[in-house]
Amino acid sequence: MKADYYEMLGVSREVDEKGLKSAFRKLAMQYHPDRNPGDAQAEVKFKELGEAYEVLKDPQKRAAYDRFGHAAFQNGGGAAGGFRGDFASSMADIFDDIFGEMMGGRARGRQTGGSGRERGSDLRYNMEISLEEAFAGKTAEIGVPTTIQCDECSGSGAAPGTSPKTCPTCGGVGRVRAAQGFFSIERTCPACEGRGQVISDPCGKCGGDGRLPEERTLSVNIPAGIEDGTRIRLAGEGEAGLRGGPAGDLYIFLSIKPHEFFQRDGADLFCKVPVSMVTAALGGHFDVTTLDGNTSRVKVPEGTQAGKQFRLRGKGMPVMRAAQSGDLFIQVSVETPQNLSRRQRELLEEFEQISSTDNSPQSNGFFARMKEFFEGLSES
Repeated sequence: MKADYYEMLGVSREVDEKGLKSAFRKLAMQYHPDRNPGDAQAEVKFKELGEAYEVLKDPQKRAAYDRFGHAAFQNGGGAAGGFRGDFASSMADIFDDIFGEMMGGRARGRQTGGSGRERGSDLRYNMEISLEEAFAGKTAEIGVPTTIQCDECSGSGAAPGTSPKTCPTCGGVGRVRAAQGFFSIERTCPACEGRGQVISDPCGKCGGDGRLPEERTLSVNIPAGIEDGTRIRLAGEGEAGLRGGPAGDLYIFLSIKPHEFFQRDGADLFCKVPVSMVTAALGGHFDVTTLDGNTSRVKVPEGTQAGKQFRLRGKGMPVMRAAQSGDLFIQVSVETPQNLSRRQRELLEEFEQISSTDNSPQSNGFFARMKEFFEGLSES
């Protein structure tokens, strides 16, 4: 038995247009074949979702479905059968409606009433920088393979001295209508692919696209304090539009290399520093170099335990769009002496003999509490 369209999309029968579109968008992205390569079940699910949305998004089809169910579209009775018969065209129309803004504006370009121009694709560039560069900021030069407007035809796609003509099939609208039972279905024009124009004499240099491949060198400003995973948008620096359409955008995705000494959490930095047992016991100090290249002195109090943290205020990462910085946290690890000489061993043994419970309150207290705990269990 065929699944209910509302249940398939996970919505109630009272769902409005906005809720219907949102539900379909989420599921279509989840089951899209590009995200599930080789998964036949996902492809079937994707087609079923498209069929359900094709019916429910149209008020007339939805009314018929609410009244008669799937029977409304059987025996040539309407849209659902037509959807299956021309899945690619119908799905393209759905994605024009749902994902037009997300897909770089191509759908909008094909609905401009016969302009023939399409927005260029957005581009992605992955950039890796060091933590020091993220701290200080930088200006980087990058080479981006892209497309530029053809200088031979000025982006029109037509040979010099000619121009694109209005599509005779759709009259320049970019869409055609076809009867499907009781309903009229509008689809992208197959002759002009929705552009509304056709080129009878294409430009010899660009082959009618109106654009040519080229690698461009761009300057990118990396602000101080930028975080891992940040996306920088350079408007109009993507691919040139088809046949004179507007250019897409360039998105730069930043990643920060792991640092040898510092770990980052937001604007704060963390560093683990080993100190000798003697320094931890008697007290002392050590110097640590911060990301700004300066040196800060950290005082170690007498009796410092392993894991103790010291906070250096304002020595962390700059906060973007704010005149402040995070903090640097120094965590101490106490190093146990190795490769002891005979004299060093004698001194440590002598120290152990004359030590009292006050010298190691944590260890002595721990074992005392453990003994008391288990004695209490045996008595109960």
